[in-house]
Amino acid sequence: MASNNILYERVARKNTIHRVLDITILFLLLSVLAYRLASLNKHGVAWILAFFCESCFTFVWVITISTKWTQVEYKTYPERLSQRMEEFPAVDMFVTTADPMLEPPLLTANTVISLMAVDYPADKLACYVSDDGCSALTFYTLVEASKFAKIWIPFCKKYNIEARAPFRYFSRDQSTMATGGDSSLEFERECRKMKEGYAELICKINDATHKSIPEDVARDFAVFSNIDRRNHPTIVKVIWENKERLPDGLPHLIYISREKRVKHPHHYKAGAMNVLTRVSGLLTNAPYMLNVDCDNFVNNPQTVRHAMCFFLGSDNDKETGFVQFPQSFYGGLKDDPFGNQYRAWYEYILRGLAGIQGPFYGGTGCFHRRKVIYGLCPDDTRNEAKCLSSVTGNLAEKEQLKIFGCSKEFNKSATEAFQGKTSDPVNLSKMIEEAVQVAGCGYEYGTRWGTEVGWQYGSTTEDIMTGITIQGRGWKTILCTPHPEGFLGCSPSGGPNSMTQQKRWATGLLEVLFSKRSPIIATITARLQFRQCLGYLWILIWGLRSIPELGYALLPAYCIITNSTFLPQVKEPAILIYVALFTLYNTYTLLEYLQLGLSIREWWNNLRMMRIYAMNPWLFGFVSVIFKILGISETVFEVTQKDQSDDGDDSSDGGRFTFNGSHIFLPGTTLVLLQLTALTMRLLGLIPSVSDDDDGRHGSGLCEVLCSLWVVMCFWPFVKGLVGRGKYGIPLSTICKSTLLSFLFVQLCKMTSPA
Repeated sequence: MASNNILYERVARKNTIHRVLDITILFLLLSVLAYRLASLNKHGVAWILAFFCESCFTFVWVITISTKWTQVEYKTYPERLSQRMEEFPAVDMFVTTADPMLEPPLLTANTVISLMAVDYPADKLACYVSDDGCSALTFYTLVEASKFAKIWIPFCKKYNIEARAPFRYFSRDQSTMATGGDSSLEFERECRKMKEGYAELICKINDATHKSIPEDVARDFAVFSNIDRRNHPTIVKVIWENKERLPDGLPHLIYISREKRVKHPHHYKAGAMNVLTRVSGLLTNAPYMLNVDCDNFVNNPQTVRHAMCFFLGSDNDKETGFVQFPQSFYGGLKDDPFGNQYRAWYEYILRGLAGIQGPFYGGTGCFHRRKVIYGLCPDDTRNEAKCLSSVTGNLAEKEQLKIFGCSKEFNKSATEAFQGKTSDPVNLSKMIEEAVQVAGCGYEYGTRWGTEVGWQYGSTTEDIMTGITIQGRGWKTILCTPHPEGFLGCSPSGGPNSMTQQKRWATGLLEVLFSKRSPIIATITARLQFRQCLGYLWILIWGLRSIPELGYALLPAYCIITNSTFLPQVKEPAILIYVALFTLYNTYTLLEYLQLGLSIREWWNNLRMMRIYAMNPWLFGFVSVIFKILGISETVFEVTQKDQSDDGDDSSDGGRFTFNGSHIFLPGTTLVLLQLTALTMRLLGLIPSVSDDDDGRHGSGLCEVLCSLWVVMCFWPFVKGLVGRGKYGIPLSTICKSTLLSFLFVQLCKMTSPA
């Protein structure tokens, strides 16, 4: 009987074969390093650089093994929730958007509608939308979306519709989407009505986008007139309120655009999340909070119930700090040509972290305990202050004001959150004035927001920094992977968008590594587990990895041009170590993809794109952080353009790599030109001759040529870009700059040639 009441199970994976291969590869890497050290005095600078790079690769492999070693998965039983709970807990849902041009309002509307339509009592839900673009168009879209939701949500629940984002539902065969209903004829009639209603919604949004907001409703948008998105007061509007608290009605829908002033730092998404937390604390104060990006719609109607299985399925509050759903993507291109869907990454790395202290906080698709966000430690769940940076509900009013700010109403709601009390229903409109106050840009001064309370400041990857803070207090986290996936988002397409996203990540991750919130510090001074720290290092050092990656990729060209070597000769027995390592590693990673049902082409695309990302955007991320440390410049948050295409074939580009004039393509272009130059010089016999001598020196051989060809293969999109046209070709200015850099490199090689 007891087993029928459990809400989730934790199952450890048996990965014996993977572990054997992991250790074998590590042994080969250590053998390479031993060989390098034993023959270091017989070789020149290329040998030393190779040793440095291979040492870095070995370290990366060690932390990779540690992260993947104990993989687990969870199984949830949401259908049993009603047996355990007479009344479900409330959930506040947060959606963040920043730019209506880069993040289409229709995309945001679909995300909001899907959240409001989840299978959960509507009187326990509230949806808050943060608009950092302060756009009348976004607000108008939400108003119209709420009107459509009034007919869409009953339709979804009546026919048990699975895809509750309208654009996803109407892009499929509707006959496969209903699993219940009174009659097929009635369903078809209502479905046609929904399709017409959604088409009308699209038409209204498109008209407002390209023309203007209709005059009959324009008076409701007077607050947006002459608005400067970088300098404006707070706007808080209740678009829809479930006044009767109907469980089968529509959840609350609230629009927020926080105050912005030019001279006040707004801390990007972290600042927006903290404003959402405070405003929601005043209006609804739900004990649990969900945050999603504007392009991450609900794909599984039971998502909230799946998350509640973890929060409510434990005997105490110490088990779960937050529940993270892995990011999955819709409309992805076949075989993932841009390597940004990370299916293998999520399957092995995240499940490995789930077996330690839990997954990273990914910034979207994550359910939080409100009191954990407020700074609570696991030991303080009974209001016993045992953690230095903990905040509890038994603090004096004066101390609370220093921590949470000057709003007494918010401090009252925070106390209730710590004590597990549920706020009495309030008229949302009566709290607007107080909500405007806590959303002001100066409200946080003198408080602990962004340092000990709420989302953490100091990095463009506020999610990772916040997750480290939570786990550093001792909380464990959960990876929830229901079927179908809980949330779906859109991955960037084309070269520029993918590169921009990777640069932003690499920059923000390094900011975390070099900050006071570093996992190394949290392991030494707080309660972050050692292996969890290694897991964080695996992702935080992406920017640092660009240095050995680029150095190793340059070695073949350098050795060919100077007729030197960084690898053993083919006739030497030591070459077998390198051949075995190269073969085993690539075979192992290929088997991981095949085991997930992915294609060989997808494996290759991901492999080469990781090389491209490492030596282009990650390198620029590293340089950005160095400039920030030196005080030369500050890092900039760049919003990734969202695309709502759903066909999966990208009819405009067909998955072809695209370019623009950004300097981010300069390293890759230069690297390709260097390899082609070196191979041409080798073919034409334009390299200096070197004869073997007593010291064991010899010239470059077949190994260096094969390595150079391998680099060219990995950077094949850049090779095609050299002769491509339009957006498929590398701009002439970039080619000219790369040509100059290549010429300088060749001259430097000749000057340092050991010949």
